[in-house]
Amino acid sequence: MKPLVHRKAARVRTQAAPERLKLHVTKGDTVQVISGEEKGKRGTVLRVFPKTGRIVVDGLNLAKRHRRATQTTEAGIHTFPAPMHHSKVMLIDPKTDTPTRVRRRKDADGTLERIAVKSGVAIPRNR
Repeated sequence: MKPLVHRKAARVRTQAAPERLKLHVTKGDTVQVISGEEKGKRGTVLRVFPKTGRIVVDGLNLAKRHRRATQTTEAGIHTFPAPMHHSKVMLIDPKTDTPTRVRRRKDADGTLERIAVKSGVAIPRNR
């Protein structure tokens, strides 16, 4: 008789690893919310999550967490901007100061630049 060997079963992944989405906004961009509770408000993009397609905008989509006290932090209600989907915001055109769609174009040196559809002006990347 063979001895009983306990082996860890091979983990079967049901979902494939999420692919990175090509987002039309980057960190530092000024955007305007086009739908939802914060519609019409403007803010600056603080963080971008390419795998989930979400962004964090400064001062918008605020959430509250009740935090317990630790050795380093005090207890209380902590308010912070929660992530929102990138399709809920539009980039602000630097020339007309209005929300615009974004088009991509390759420069002479081969780098992609973003073009505002309304005015045709290149939108600089804030990195």
